[in-house]
Formats: sequence, C-alpha cells, structure tokens
Amino acid sequence: MAPKNYLAFDLGAESGRAVLGTLDGGRISLREIHRFPNAPTTILGRLHWNVYALLDGIKTGMAACAAEGLPVESLAVDTWGVDFGLLAADGSLLGLPFAYREPRNTGAMERFFSIVPRERLYERTGIQFLPFNSIFQLQALRENNPALLGAADRFLMMPDLFTYFLSGAKINEATIASTSQLIDPRIKNWAADLIDALGIQASLFSPPLEPGCVVGTLLPGPAKETGLPQIPVVAAASHDTASAVAAVPAIGRDWAYISSGTWSLIGVEAAAPIITAETQRQNFTNEGGIGGTIRFLKNVTGLWLIQQCRKKWNAERPLSYEDLRVMAESAPPFGAFIDPDAPEFSNPEDMPAAIRDYCLKTGQTQPPTPAAVTRCAIESLALRYRQVLDELRRLSPGPIETLHVIGGGSRHVTLCQYTADAAKIPVVAGPAEATALGNIMGQAIALGHAGSIEEMRADAAGTFPLERYEPRDTTAWDRAYERFAAVTRRNP
Repeated sequence: MAPKNYLAFDLGAESGRAVLGTLDGGRISLREIHRFPNAPTTILGRLHWNVYALLDGIKTGMAACAAEGLPVESLAVDTWGVDFGLLAADGSLLGLPFAYREPRNTGAMERFFSIVPRERLYERTGIQFLPFNSIFQLQALRENNPALLGAADRFLMMPDLFTYFLSGAKINEATIASTSQLIDPRIKNWAADLIDALGIQASLFSPPLEPGCVVGTLLPGPAKETGLPQIPVVAAASHDTASAVAAVPAIGRDWAYISSGTWSLIGVEAAAPIITAETQRQNFTNEGGIGGTIRFLKNVTGLWLIQQCRKKWNAERPLSYEDLRVMAESAPPFGAFIDPDAPEFSNPEDMPAAIRDYCLKTGQTQPPTPAAVTRCAIESLALRYRQVLDELRRLSPGPIETLHVIGGGSRHVTLCQYTADAAKIPVVAGPAEATALGNIMGQAIALGHAGSIEEMRADAAGTFPLERYEPRDTTAWDRAYERFAAVTRRNP
C-alpha cells in the first residue's frame, strides 16, 4: 500500500496543533505543521473559548498542509472534554462556549444533587464528580441563562462543533460525549432521565457515534479557502485523552497509563464499566474509549501547577520548562508537599503564592525559592500518582505491572523518574505526541487503511522511541509518602 497521509488537529487548553501523520508500511511518522494559541477570552465578566480564533488556526493549518502539495486522505479534530456549544435551529452558534474554569459553575453540582442524588447520578453514569462536568454546566446555564437553552436546537461538544464547522455534520461522538456525565456507559447512549431532570429537550442530542467513522466531507467553503480538496472528515476518538490512550504502545492488559499534560488522567483500559460504591467513594470515572472499551480512570491535576508557576515567573524573567526542571533538581528533596487537587490550585492568580500559602496552612516550611516551589510541585505530583495508582490496583479487574506515561509530560524526565520511584513501578515514557497519534490511528481505521487498534499500537511501539525508568531509592519515597498523606489529610 502506498503511503497514506492524514491531518490531525489536536486542541488543548494552551494551544492547538495541526499534525500531519503518515502511515507507510507499518510505520507511522508525525510532523507538526502549524501551532496556534488557545487563549480564553473574558466577555462581560464571563470566561469563554474563542472558537472562531481556533477555527482560524485550524484553517491556517489546513492551508499549510495544502501548500505542501501532499495528498491527504482525511482530517479529524480532538479536544479537551466537558465544554460544549449550542446551535440554533438555523445552524448558527448561540454565543461563544463557556470555558470550564468559568466561576458561574460554582455550586451548580451541589444544587443538581437536590434534583438527582449523588449516588443515583454516579450509578447511572459512572463518571467522576467534577464541578465543571457538562451536566453541571447545563444546570448553571438553566439557572443563569434559560433563554439561551430555550433557543438551542443542538448540543455539540467542542470537537463536534469544529467537525460541524468543517463538514456541516451535526454529530455527537461517543468518547467526548462520555465526559458530559450524561451518558449511560452500559447502553452507550444518553441517559434520558438525566436530560429530563435538567428540563431540556432530548432532541438536542444525537445518538453517540463510536470513534473511527467518516461523518462527511470537507465543505466547499473551507476547501476553497484553504486549498484542500473535499476530503473525508472523520470522527476519530474526539476526546483528546481517548485518542492518547488509543496510542499507548502496550501489549496485553497488565498496564496502566498516565496521560500527562495540563491534567493527568490515570487509569486502565477495561472491557466494561466498573461502577460500585467503592469506585464512587474513590471518585473514579468510566469514559468511552476506542473499540468499545472503557477508560476507567481518575482525573487529577497535572502540569497545570508548573504551567501557572511559569506564567507568573515569566513576568519577571523568561523561563523554559526545561529551566524549571533543572532548577527543581537543584533544590533539596522532600521539603514540603501539597495536594495537587486542592481547590486552592484550581485557578489562582498567583500559583507560586498559592503553593507557599498551602504549605504554611498545613504547618510546613514554605518553599523559599522558585526552584523549591517547582520541586515541591513535581514531588507532590509523583506522590499523588502513587496514591491514585494504589487505589486503581484495588479496583482494577487485573494486575498492573507497568505504567505507561504518554503525552507532553512523558518528556519531563524528572517527573517520570520520580513517578517510578514514588509508585515503585517501571515507567515507560512515550510517545509524547500520543493524542495526535491516536487521532491519526482513528482516521486510518475509519478509512480501512488499518485493521484494528492492536495493529496500530504494534506499529506505534515499533516506530516511536520509548524511555524506561526503573524505581530507585524507594525507601526514601515511602517515608515521603507517609508525610504527604498526613499533610494532605488522605489515608496512605
């Protein structure tokens, strides 16, 4: 088979990327051809995603691809979860989508529990309780702007929205829909009783489409504007984590993963949802994966801590992520710890100050320098990963012998080593471009150019360099974990 080229758009909380993927004789290559910022915008005091700027970035990436003159088989878009747009009956977008960190969501989760009790909601969906889940955003919208909901004709989550802009197809892809906390994972369809509890029309939602299918072709407008032909538009695994997990270069089932970026998604791939009183107590989630699988995982704070520290310090002097990593290694170990998931770190104006304040509040010595603050954050992330992995081992249907770290965080050699040390498990890091890779894999399967996800994973394992980290000095990390558990008021 001649080489096949696919265009993936991977939109994250900080930036979007156009990645050209080529499948050639069982080997996959990736090349970034355009990157563009993703900056939320505040309008009348509300935080929104500027989807029109993101669409312009996508079109610029399409034009860059067309300028290279290579034949492209298809394109697909993946994004973060939970956020959505609403369309009017004429197909127009009803305002810019709200960003998940928008404070209007505060308290909506607790108020929804007065309609549907917490236990009932988890039993129906198996989804982790996070205050910005789509179901609670819809509750906030019903309370604050019912006219907007009343004018809505269709509900499209973020990647579905861009698929619509490019193809005209109004679809709800299954992996991204599962992040809404409105899907029953047993029947893989919308939970009608929860939609009814929100007081909205079920007609806003389409039956979820399993990932790896062609939904249409590129509309004449964007094709003419960018120079691309009217190629197929694919619904790959549209949730970025679903695409990333699809690209885990693993064989067998005795592994767990951390999809490491702004957030850290820690979990296993399961054949069926795992919904029990204990999984609810531990706040684990059951999201849709490729091939009908379930991503049984917990969503915890990730490199957001480092990103926001860097943002604050960059106002004084430019620092790269590599600068921060080297600085952290120069600081004394185990000075202080934080709970990365504490509310104080959700969206503070000054992340370094929030970290120091947390340490003071919990009776610890404040980290005195940026190097010490960074080390505190990295060590705390590694210890939090151990904590979640211990919970996962108790709940998972099978053993966990290896931990795969994928995504941008797989490049963070210090965090990967600390994770192996803290969790006492071999860590295999890579590929860093797992999300774009999984997007490409979904397109290849949709077009019949690859037979299965297992085949594609084997191709990825043979193509991309992987780094292995073995546990070391675990006794010191065991002592640190005891302190971490005490400081964060969690049970070791």
